Amino acid sequence: MKQLIFALALFASPLASSPLAAQSSDLGTPVAEGGSVETLGEAEAEEGGLSFTVTDESDWSDIGVAIAGFAADRDRPTPANANGTAALGREISRVITANLRNNGIFRPVGPDSLPQPSFAQITSPSWGSWSGRGVEMLVHGYVSARADGRLTVGCYLYDVALQDELIREGWVVPPADWRRAAHKCSDLIYSRLTGESPFFDSRIAYIAETGPKDKRIKRLAIMDSDGANHRFLTLGSATALTPRYSPDYKKLLYLSYVDGNPRIYVYDIGTGRQQLVAETGNPTLAPRWSPDGRNILYSMAVGGNTDIYRVPATGGRSVRLTDTPGIDIGGSYSPDGSKIVFESDRSGTQQCYVMDADGSNQRRLTFFGGRCATPEWSPRGDQIAFTRIAGDFNIAVMNPNGRNLRVLTSGWQDEAPTWAPNGRIIQFFRTTRNSGRSGLWQVDLTGRNERRLKTPVDASDPAWGPILP
Repeated sequence: MKQLIFALALFASPLASSPLAAQSSDLGTPVAEGGSVETLGEAEAEEGGLSFTVTDESDWSDIGVAIAGFAADRDRPTPANANGTAALGREISRVITANLRNNGIFRPVGPDSLPQPSFAQITSPSWGSWSGRGVEMLVHGYVSARADGRLTVGCYLYDVALQDELIREGWVVPPADWRRAAHKCSDLIYSRLTGESPFFDSRIAYIAETGPKDKRIKRLAIMDSDGANHRFLTLGSATALTPRYSPDYKKLLYLSYVDGNPRIYVYDIGTGRQQLVAETGNPTLAPRWSPDGRNILYSMAVGGNTDIYRVPATGGRSVRLTDTPGIDIGGSYSPDGSKIVFESDRSGTQQCYVMDADGSNQRRLTFFGGRCATPEWSPRGDQIAFTRIAGDFNIAVMNPNGRNLRVLTSGWQDEAPTWAPNGRIIQFFRTTRNSGRSGLWQVDLTGRNERRLKTPVDASDPAWGPILP
């Protein structure tokens, strides 16, 4: 994965030009491939204003947020936009507006229906222009083209009623990565106003599907959390299935079938190299990472019995974790790595079970009507998402003890849930009845906010990665 470099830029004003301000916004030599984000300071946060923590999944009150067009100190050429930094500022605001609109929490108003602030107004809003617009929050920002070709993007959040700045932050980015600055600003707003962890600056892997139903070509693909910056990683000569990001975001785990022979690969996103982890010679399913990235779970059928195995992520000897007659599939670790949730038909119907990480203490979780498949533990550890099969296939959640079932979707065939990094939104794929066409969808934990994530071709088996480093 190409390393993206961000710097925290704290300015008393976007007009600041003191040597200290210039120094604090300069990253210096880029970090090496695979390095961490360099943080030069902490964003300022004012006391007061709207701040709360959400601890349940009930409906949240809409928060009105105005996102004005980001201003430019001077309209300069930039590879990020053919029309210059002023046009880029409005594009950044549009991305932020779309991010905030698509999660059911905010009522954002975008730059195309708002007055354009001047550069000087970024840190001194014209409050009279905003107080009568029915919004509680105001987002200002700026874009500045640097001498080294990179961009400085600043983001400011204000409480309109209090006429007070709540938080500010800035980033230095290569022109090609301007959307990441927009996602970072969205994350800043989301976290400050909800008390929740962010998720916009993340990526999604999935299986891109083309061709007729009996000769389907399945390729590995990745994109940003909003569907932008899409690219295919494999050519389709071998079928790819069930991708999952490594905890450090550097690799993708997936299952590949060549001439009917299953292999588990780890794909290095930065270099494009692949490492073979396991070639079993038997039907193999659903590889999954452990939270520390050291081990991989997978299911394998031997002699008519399917069990769950664990293998080191670097390859080596596999350890069988289940041995009950029947079909044991999947396996998703709890965030602390102590337990594994999986599906099994050992009771006569397809249900979800849980066991300790070493395979001991196996017990059944689900006893409701219907079947339970593809369970996935929330990154917060408080819920498990799964496919509930009761006639139709729907996405549902339950507590880790199997209680408090809630069905979130009502499609004909919704399956394979994967969690956003903050555990508030679930992505899945939906197959349309009588068409065989599939696409990626998202639903929040209220079940009332669904949206489709556009992909250039049919899509299945989504995997949402963690927040980008």
